Amino acid sequence: MAKNKQSNAGIVYSTNPDFVASFEKEEEQAALLPKDQKLRIRLEKKHRAGKMVTLIEGFVGSQTEKDELIKNLKAFCGTGGSSKDGEMFVQGDQREKALKWLVKSGYQGVRNQ
Repeated sequence: MAKNKQSNAGIVYSTNPDFVASFEKEEEQAALLPKDQKLRIRLEKKHRAGKMVTLIEGFVGSQTEKDELIKNLKAFCGTGGSSKDGEMFVQGDQREKALKWLVKSGYQGVRNQ
């Protein structure tokens, strides 16, 4: 129930009768067209308990667009993955499949070793 309420940013009580809590929204980046984006694909296993993940970096756009992109990529590769802290990753060594799907979708993909 508390998850649906907006946070008052630590404000508990105000004695000002004209007080209105204002919430600052994060400024979303304008999304580039897929043909204008150059995404880098690389394999990483650091800080992941020895498990390999395919990282996709360089995407410019909002978080919802990132989530949609990673959702479609995960479905194509048939694996799990996520998008957090500005990184998109797919579980396992999926570099070839990810590059194939990105090129098919109109993105410019570069595979790093």
